Amino acid sequence: QVRVVESGGGLVQAGGSTRVSCAASGRTFRSYAMGWFRQAPGKEREFVAAINYRGDTTYYTDSAKGRFTISRDNTKNTVSLQMNNLTSDDTAVYFCAGARYGRVPTTIDEYDYWGQGTQVTVSS
Repeated sequence: QVRVVESGGGLVQAGGSTRVSCAASGRTFRSYAMGWFRQAPGKEREFVAAINYRGDTTYYTDSAKGRFTISRDNTKNTVSLQMNNLTSDDTAVYFCAGARYGRVPTTIDEYDYWGQGTQVTVSS
């Protein structure tokens, strides 16, 4: 079993950058694909980025390509999402999730473990 806790984010100006991180517990972390999702007020939770268990394959939603970078450190059981050139559309609660199966899962149903989320607010 993997437990995840997010941190980082906060308030950032449009055009700025921020980083959200996820600390995971459990010896099986390195065997899990990890992903980031986000949920804006009044909207459904949506996929942002995913990384495979080894960290050598990533996948991004179109709006994140070129601006966001997902990475992981299996020696520290952490996953991070670096976000650059932020806009107000990026304002949301960001969730870290772990998937037991799949290379770079992109749907909510493929993920087994979820954190509580961390807020990112982009001011214009």
